[in-house]
Amino acid sequence: MMTGHHSKTDSSLHPFPIKKLDDLIRPFIVPPGHKISLAKDHDPAYKAHYLKKSEAESELQEGIEALAKYQDMLYAQNTYALLIIFQAMDAAGKDSTIKHVMSGINPQGCQVHSFKVPAGEELDHDYLWRCSKALPERGQIGIFNRSFYEEVLVTRVHPDILEQRQLPPGLINKHIWAHRFEEINNFEKYLTSNGTIILKFFLNVSKEEQKKRFLERIDLPEKNWKFSVNDAKERMLWHDYMVAYEEMFNHTSTEWAPWYVIPADHKWFTRLVVADIIYSRLKELNLSYPKVSEAKHEELLQAKVILEIPK
Repeated sequence: MMTGHHSKTDSSLHPFPIKKLDDLIRPFIVPPGHKISLAKDHDPAYKAHYLKKSEAESELQEGIEALAKYQDMLYAQNTYALLIIFQAMDAAGKDSTIKHVMSGINPQGCQVHSFKVPAGEELDHDYLWRCSKALPERGQIGIFNRSFYEEVLVTRVHPDILEQRQLPPGLINKHIWAHRFEEINNFEKYLTSNGTIILKFFLNVSKEEQKKRFLERIDLPEKNWKFSVNDAKERMLWHDYMVAYEEMFNHTSTEWAPWYVIPADHKWFTRLVVADIIYSRLKELNLSYPKVSEAKHEELLQAKVILEIPK
């Protein structure tokens, strides 16, 4: 069972309630090279030492403000790109987490992509192609709401989908999943080697909490649009999905792009942890605003003199 807590530390940029990165991520990270069990190792209802939602929400607000400042420096420095990937079962809270955690971010420096079932031109390319097109530029934050990982999750639970992918018959064999894990790891290694920081979050909601949220979507008219009969059908394959997720974690949580399993039964805690990890990773980059040359500095001083001349 997970344990851990947050403690307040000073930051040169903004006071944010986190410890050192290694201490912070320990309860949530999937250790590269180690096999995990979602049922045994990660409690969806975990909420650390917080007793009240209000305690976490006040700290989250501090985090949102700090993230906004770091994102501004990321944009100005124009050296790194940040790619954030969200995967989860339905109703785990991906949309609301993105909405709340990124609420203070400048839209010019952030793009969100939601990937649906591939169709048309997407099927005429490899499974990484459509996500490759949406990768963030340097200085940008890119958020993937679902991603190429769907091809080792949904496709694995529904193997008949492979027949629709227009692949040469010889490629569909018992080794295809091992090959895809290797391809994804190599792809992410390439990205990180070229300045893209990758954060991968799995929002771990319990089956019981998912049922509660599904019923709410049915009972509340303003949430009806969020639910479809297919959601209930996919729920019947819960065990198969958990097996697929564990296989994915155990093969694609790497030193350069580890997976974080975030408790998702309490949305307020989910948002705080995600904000903590993003903030911590950006802080680790030692971001700063670009320094201008002496010549440019002289130009600025000249401009100041001109602007201060009385009209």
